[in-house]
Amino acid sequence: MKTKHFLLATSLLLALSACKEQNKKSDNHDAEQTTEHDGNHHSHDSTKTANEYMHRSSTEDLIKRFESPERDAYQKPELVLEYLGNLEGKKIMDIGAGSGYFSVKLAEKGAQVIAADVDDEFQAALQKRIEDNNLENIELRKIPYDSPNLADGEVDMVLIVNTYHHIENRSEYFAKVKQGIKPEGELVVIDYFKKELPVGPPVNHKINLETVKKELKEAGYTELDVNTDLLPYQFIVRAK
Repeated sequence: MKTKHFLLATSLLLALSACKEQNKKSDNHDAEQTTEHDGNHHSHDSTKTANEYMHRSSTEDLIKRFESPERDAYQKPELVLEYLGNLEGKKIMDIGAGSGYFSVKLAEKGAQVIAADVDDEFQAALQKRIEDNNLENIELRKIPYDSPNLADGEVDMVLIVNTYHHIENRSEYFAKVKQGIKPEGELVVIDYFKKELPVGPPVNHKINLETVKKELKEAGYTELDVNTDLLPYQFIVRAK
């Protein structure tokens, strides 16, 4: 009888040990799928929105990543600015300005920039950057999640880089953006291809290019100029 009890107890211990080991492997696998390394993301993440995913990192860590040489290497900001043409004297809203990566560069090219973001910490960090570096031509604007907070025909261009996939109700949102752009102006969207990449958010948070085009047409844009060759990991859509 004692032998039976001993064998039963041993079997239970082995089963529990195997179960724990399997759970450990499963946890490690999940961690591998969601861990960020210098801005490099894996293909799947269980967070519901891109905003939730991004803000698992501190604002300080995000700014370091946004302003890193690694980002410069793939974002190619000077090439993007050259592609956009002469910006001297143009009024441009940079939606999702964050740390001011593009806002500062636009201002250096002579644009009057509205650096717009929903996040108070990013706005505070950019305000300090503006003051510390005596930067000119940059106005900060805190905006709500559901509106660019633009007056009718206020700007010549709206630039939105790596932020399109953060926005909900996009057709409605970009219809509001269109109202804020002058008739001869344009919206410029730069965002990640919806596929496995060494940078950017997980694939399940990205928006594919065809969906972007469809949503912008629904928002009232009739002319779409698409470039998929200028940048290695991102498409560009110029919409009028």
